[in-house]
Amino acid sequence: MKQKLSSLLRRGVAEIIVEEELVRLLESGRKLCLKQGFDPSYPDIHLGHVVGLRKLRQFQELGHQVILIVGDWTAQIGDPSGESQTRPMLSPEEVRANAETYLKQFFKVVDRERTKVVWQSEWFSRFNLSDVIALTRRFTVAQMMAREDFAKRQAAGRPIALTELLYPLLQAYDSVVIEADVEFGGTDQKFNCLVGRELQQMMGQPPQQVFLVPLLLGTGGSQKMSKSLGNYIAVDEPANDMYGKVMSIPDDLIMDYFELLTDVPDQELKEFRAGLSARSINPMELKKRLAWKIVAQFHSQDAAHGAEAYFASVFQKRELHKEVHATIGIKVSAEVILRRDMPKWLVDNNLANSISEAKRLLAQGAVQIIHADGTRHILTDEEARIKPGDVIKVGKRRIKRIVNADKRG
Repeated sequence: MKQKLSSLLRRGVAEIIVEEELVRLLESGRKLCLKQGFDPSYPDIHLGHVVGLRKLRQFQELGHQVILIVGDWTAQIGDPSGESQTRPMLSPEEVRANAETYLKQFFKVVDRERTKVVWQSEWFSRFNLSDVIALTRRFTVAQMMAREDFAKRQAAGRPIALTELLYPLLQAYDSVVIEADVEFGGTDQKFNCLVGRELQQMMGQPPQQVFLVPLLLGTGGSQKMSKSLGNYIAVDEPANDMYGKVMSIPDDLIMDYFELLTDVPDQELKEFRAGLSARSINPMELKKRLAWKIVAQFHSQDAAHGAEAYFASVFQKRELHKEVHATIGIKVSAEVILRRDMPKWLVDNNLANSISEAKRLLAQGAVQIIHADGTRHILTDEEARIKPGDVIKVGKRRIKRIVNADKRG
């Protein structure tokens, strides 16, 4: 039991508040109420969400209960959650449709039998103005502005709607209603979770423990995985697409993905790290194993084998030339580093229609080099290493091969 608890509280964990209290709860033998809220502003779940969902499943396997709160009320306010602007208000019909899709994907990871789904509207639909004022009276504006995102936006002169200040309070009230023992979230939800802990104490309840997981970086390797940034891998991706996207991640993300998204034992992960450090393991081989495991988790082992074979056929056996639309000539025969403005280079070579489009594509991780051995490198606006034989792919439709201009034609 102690070994299982150690893994539960160490692997894939960013912070626990307060760890000693959580350990006492886990050792008490009582079935705990685990709170997980989700914002139905978008319908789909990606691998970034899976990091926390896997933790919920591990707690369930110890006999604990998940209360999944559908934020149908707060979705109409627009929590920025680290974004630079508010989200649009949704109609009840849009919320319901998004939630149905989300729940279907949610239970690919979390045990349905040990999960209770509740909707915020069950209690907030009965709120009146007096209830709202009574809730807001418990906190100050200064406390709300301590939230990092709000502070940054205020310092930058960007607007903050009054309704946004209500979001942490409403999320906190959810914890009071369900009498949460533990609330789960990414590190960007720390402030909101702590408000819930404080509100519970104000209202005479034991404070919930806060279990924070790391934010998974997206396929570009620099920003957290996000649908709005286009750097995500959805849990309902077709098997071949999921496998290919995992193979496209930068090498320095391999171990994070293994640790946060798979059950590969810690000792093996230690060996992987040592091998990568000593360069005795080819990162490509580790990525193949990672991609196989992730596809098998969300599809099946047969689908994983099929995706592996497809990737080998299309990319490693150089069948990509069937998709190449044109060529780009460079006057070199060996690898070079382009130290120029990448957006302009993309436009000059008809891979983007404008500088602004090129910048957007680069920011989304949609511009990549595919090397002859099948490995991929996401391009940024800083520099690019290219050589004849490489393929540059922009989105799904713009694909060109690099050739030696001195030998072309």
